[in-house]
Amino acid sequence: MLFLSDKEKMQWKHLADELIATETHPGRKHVSVRSNLQSVFHAYTGALLTTSGLQDLGREWFRHGAQLERDGFFFNTFLTSFLERQNKRLIMPAVAFEDPRPYVHFTKVPEIQAARRNFIQYSANSLPAFNRPVRVIDLGCGNGALVAELLAHWHKQGKIPAVEEIVLLDPSTGMLELAERTVKQAFPAVPLTPIHARIESWAPGIDSHYDIALSSLAFHHMPLDKKKTSLEKIAPWIDHFLLFEVDANNDTPELNSPDLMLSVYQSYARMIDFVFAHDAPIDVVYACVDCFLMTEVVSFLTQPRGQRTDYHMLRTQWHNLFQQVMGREFTWASNTSCYDDEYFSMYMLHMARRGVA
Repeated sequence: MLFLSDKEKMQWKHLADELIATETHPGRKHVSVRSNLQSVFHAYTGALLTTSGLQDLGREWFRHGAQLERDGFFFNTFLTSFLERQNKRLIMPAVAFEDPRPYVHFTKVPEIQAARRNFIQYSANSLPAFNRPVRVIDLGCGNGALVAELLAHWHKQGKIPAVEEIVLLDPSTGMLELAERTVKQAFPAVPLTPIHARIESWAPGIDSHYDIALSSLAFHHMPLDKKKTSLEKIAPWIDHFLLFEVDANNDTPELNSPDLMLSVYQSYARMIDFVFAHDAPIDVVYACVDCFLMTEVVSFLTQPRGQRTDYHMLRTQWHNLFQQVMGREFTWASNTSCYDDEYFSMYMLHMARRGVA
């Protein structure tokens, strides 16, 4: 993953402000930024112009930036195409997760499947062997497929003899209903408790112990302060916490900051490329991109912290948060990459209560 220096952040901000104030067209002025980040700067300037009311000029910057893109990073290309489908407006075409199908398709692309398989394997490697049935809660369960696969694998590997109860928590009615069906089919004899709520609204009222709490691509829907508060409430009631997340600097950077654009560009360009490269009906592909991934991108580009929908954190930030909140009572069991390339990665973190086998 690439980052900007403090000097570069200031340079990008001042240069973009000048280009917007003068309504400069792309190619009319030498842009003195790193050559390999020229396309990112074009996306940054195009987004600022678009959200400042200069939509036509913003699209010019996106189109010019698209000509500079290489190596599977076509963020400007995706934005240009998306704007055409949305009548040239940078708006969210759907409520994220209202329809679970776009997200479910995303989980089936090969790179995400490989990362999930690694998460399943690595979690079994880091968990102890329980000598009794376990209670498990999935915080942000999605369609339920992952927790079902995890429990089946843990049992196969001899880590859990049986499951006492499965608790599914998700704010999406559609996701929760799908998760119930999926998990009941996999574990028909196990008591199942669905909870329709957000993690941060549920956590203050937690009153039951869980052997294992897991969260896959869910905790990033709240900013750092709410992550901390929720984790403080949950920690006393769990023995193991398994986190599966995207490594991205999308939480603390503010709206319209160069470092937010660089992080969003890298993570979402890569994920959207995964979706387009996967063989699937074109309507399914565009639904996944527009109604899931681009919906989140638009939130990043138009909404301030506290209002936007996503707040992916760097692995180092999660490490520091775990140490701050859970460091005395818990110890590290695993800190492992599940997918990794130069610009994009997904990881697993596992915290285990001290003294618990």
